[in-house]
Amino acid sequence: MTSENEAKLTPKGPRRSLSGIKPTGFPHLGNYLGMIRPAIDLQEDYEAFYFVADYHALTSVRDPQALRDSVYQITAYFLAFGLDPARAAFFRQSDIPEVTELTWLLSCVTHMGLLERAHAYKAAKDQGIEKEINHGVFTYPVLMASDILIYDSEVVPVGADQIQHIEMTRDMAQKFNAAFGGDFLRLPEARVREDVATVPGIDGRKMSKSYGNIIEPLLPPKKLRKQIMKIETDSKGLDEPKDPSTCTVVTLYKLFASKEEVAEMEENYRRGGYGYGHAKQALFEAMDAHFSPFREKYEAIIDDRDYLDQILDEGAEKVRPIVEDVMARVRRATGLRR
Repeated sequence: MTSENEAKLTPKGPRRSLSGIKPTGFPHLGNYLGMIRPAIDLQEDYEAFYFVADYHALTSVRDPQALRDSVYQITAYFLAFGLDPARAAFFRQSDIPEVTELTWLLSCVTHMGLLERAHAYKAAKDQGIEKEINHGVFTYPVLMASDILIYDSEVVPVGADQIQHIEMTRDMAQKFNAAFGGDFLRLPEARVREDVATVPGIDGRKMSKSYGNIIEPLLPPKKLRKQIMKIETDSKGLDEPKDPSTCTVVTLYKLFASKEEVAEMEENYRRGGYGYGHAKQALFEAMDAHFSPFREKYEAIIDDRDYLDQILDEGAEKVRPIVEDVMARVRRATGLRR
C-alpha cells in the first residue's frame, strides 16, 4: 500500500455511518425499530449518511410514479423522526450513478459461489424458482456492497438477519484490495441492535411487507388501531389465564410501555378476566402516544415536494466529494485512469 492510499483511508473527524432503505411502500414498525431509529441515533456521534435505495427497488417495482412517491414518503419519514439535514446527508441512491460503476468493478472480483450463498438466492433456490428471478436479485449483494464502500463507510447499522450483507461486502472489498495490491476500499463494521433485531408482525412471524403482516405506525389513529386489532392470538376466552411470554401483543407492548405497565399486563394475563382485546387496546394507546408527534410532523411536510427535493439534492452534494475520491482511487487502482 502506498502512502497516498494510506492517507486516503485514515479517518478524519467523527467516524462515518451509512444506512439505506428501499422505497417499496410506507415503512413499517419493523423498519422503524430495527433500522430507522438506531440509524438516526447515530447522527449524534457519527458522520451519518442515509440514502433511499431506488436502484434496488427496480428489482421488483414497475410503477415509476409509485417509486417517486415512495422516495418522498421515506424522506419525510426520516425527517419526522429527527433526521437533521444540517448534521447528516440524506439522498437518492440514483443521484450517485457512480455506484453502478463500482458495482461492475466489484463484480469482476466476486465469485459466483459467494453470490449463490446470499439469503435471497438460497431462498429462491429452496423454492425451486431460482431461474425465475432477475439478474438484479442475484447480483443484489454486489450493488449493496458498492453502496457501502463508495462512501468509505465505517459503521453500518443492520438487523441480525442482515449481517451477511456486511460480511459479503467485506469479502468483496478484501478481494478487490488483494487483486490490485493495496488498501483501496475500507472494510465496514456491522452495528446490530440485538434487542429489536426481529420485530414480530401481526401473525407472529417477522414483520415483513412480503408476509403482509405489518403495522404502519404513522397511519391515522383509526387505521393504526385497525391494524393492531388484527394481531393473531390463541382462542382463550376472557376469563381464562393466558401466557404472556408467547403473545405477540405483549412482545410489542414491551417496546413502548414502561416496566411497570408491562408487569401489570403480564399479571392480568396470568390472573384471567383480561381479554386480548384489552391488551390490544393498551398497545394501541401506547403506540399512538409514542408516534403522535412524529405523525404530525410527517403530515406537515409530506406534500412539500420542493422542500423534500431540496433535502435530497443537498444530501447528494454533501457526499459527492467522498464519492469522487473513492472512485478516483479505484479507477487508478484498476488502470482505468491515466
